[in-house]
Amino acid sequence: MTNILHVEGVEQTELETVAYAIENGIAWVSLNRPDKRNCMSPRLNRQMMRVLDELEFRDDVGVLVLTGEGTAWTAGMDLKEYFRETEAQGLKGTRGAQRESYGWWRRLRWYQKPTIAMINGWCFGGGYGPLFACDLAFAAEEAQFGLSEINWGILPGGGAAKVATELTSFRNAMYHSLMGENVDGRKAAEWGFVNEALPLDQLKGRVTQVANVLLTKNPVALKATKDAIRRVREMTYDNAEDYLIRAQESANSFDNEGRKEGIKQFIDDKTYKPGLGAYDKSKQSA
Repeated sequence: MTNILHVEGVEQTELETVAYAIENGIAWVSLNRPDKRNCMSPRLNRQMMRVLDELEFRDDVGVLVLTGEGTAWTAGMDLKEYFRETEAQGLKGTRGAQRESYGWWRRLRWYQKPTIAMINGWCFGGGYGPLFACDLAFAAEEAQFGLSEINWGILPGGGAAKVATELTSFRNAMYHSLMGENVDGRKAAEWGFVNEALPLDQLKGRVTQVANVLLTKNPVALKATKDAIRRVREMTYDNAEDYLIRAQESANSFDNEGRKEGIKQFIDDKTYKPGLGAYDKSKQSA
């Protein structure tokens, strides 16, 4: 069952820009402007932040999947609402709109739960922000990825140029940005924009499979690991080594019993092998 998060004093049209459903520990969150190819508007950006707030610490949510209603993931920023209408308000309007969009992307990058982008269709321009924010990404082979900004006279901003250079090679990023040509899901996987590309009718099944594996892992370790991977990419080796020691010690302060239970089940109980699966966290004492 799809839900709309209701907030007193907020117009229904804004609330309906994001939909979600919780099923067996997975929160399926959808950009919900299918008639606009799920373009991101100030209203959608505000509602997405509310939905992320609502789901982040719920006990019945272990993984968040971000997708789009209809035939698109997101076609990027709504040129009318995000650009023209906010620019008409002057610098204050522009900066406000930027804070709202960059804000939920930043929030998603450091989210408490593992996140998966399920790219079911178009992913253009500003859509690269939440694409990069998700920890894992899977796309339909038919999906289209594009940095079309060059085609209407601006550079790929909002972090899009950074995302391209982070996820693929310099030459790929330069071609992608300068030419304004789309690539399909297969090419996006080849370039590193997503982990895998699959036929559309297999996409949700594969994402569900991955999410279910993540649900078996220790949640404290998952959060520490996803943060570590993002942080160490910009560090020297020595700095990363020191950071990772401190990160593990910090994680131990939240869940020292989980680490000990995993070691116990391997060494003493001999019930699993770390290279072949996860320990049974249901046996862990609170």
